[in-house]
Amino acid sequence: MQTAIVTPSYSGDFERCRLLCESIDRRVTGYTDHYILVEKGDLDLFEALAGPRRRIVDERSILPAWLTVVPDPLSLGRRRLWLSPYGLPLRGWHVQQLRKIAMAALLDEDAVLFCDSDTVFVREADIGDQWTEGRLAFFRKPGAIGSDMAEHLAWSARAGRLLGTKEETTHTDYIAQAVAWRGDTVRGMIGRIESISGRSWAAAVAARRTFSEYLFYGRYVDEIEQRPDRHAPIDTPLCLGCWTGATLAGQNIETFFRQAGPYQPVVGIQSFIGADVGSIRRAAGLA
Repeated sequence: MQTAIVTPSYSGDFERCRLLCESIDRRVTGYTDHYILVEKGDLDLFEALAGPRRRIVDERSILPAWLTVVPDPLSLGRRRLWLSPYGLPLRGWHVQQLRKIAMAALLDEDAVLFCDSDTVFVREADIGDQWTEGRLAFFRKPGAIGSDMAEHLAWSARAGRLLGTKEETTHTDYIAQAVAWRGDTVRGMIGRIESISGRSWAAAVAARRTFSEYLFYGRYVDEIEQRPDRHAPIDTPLCLGCWTGATLAGQNIETFFRQAGPYQPVVGIQSFIGADVGSIRRAAGLA
């Protein structure tokens, strides 16, 4: 079974993405190619990372033409907005999710492993290990969405409505910084969204800014597809993730990295936390 690595990124994450690429080149086997998905304005910058097994993909080649990017006037042009005829303007993190869905559906590989651009491989890893007798690792964590997690519950409810599930929300979480998806499952998910909504999947999703690509996929697998022969559930994410600065309180980055378990060759520290890239490089053993 063939698996590609896919990373959506942008100029603000360039140095972190460079570090991810270096760690993949040094430590990772068992994948076909590494695709980095960026907007048109970032193509020239990211071309420096291209190589024999790494391709820089212009989002215009995978997203619908009606989604257009413009400078955000409220940030004096430092940030971008994506204008849509179907709803409010989208932010970069919304469009990164659309890129993931579109790319996973288009690729010929059997699966994709999404690695956020602020992750890094800290030890050797064979991506082929995500497969077990034709079943792909499927991260799901029952009960992980608490009743106080309003944003997650809203994402779950949106997924439930667009997928036409019996239950509006679920307390199972599917979000992590390194997640594997099957291409055939993604295409089935897209078909389901289009059948329920009566329009293209991108138009249906972009109509609201409340959504999570991982909750779409996870709920589709669990509640609609229901194919245990395709998926091997796991409850420990491939990536040890740091989502907030509070996670690092009282410890340095090296100490946090050492908490990665035996099945976690990837560590991710959200870029908005502002952790020094040099410190991350040293903690990952890539200095």
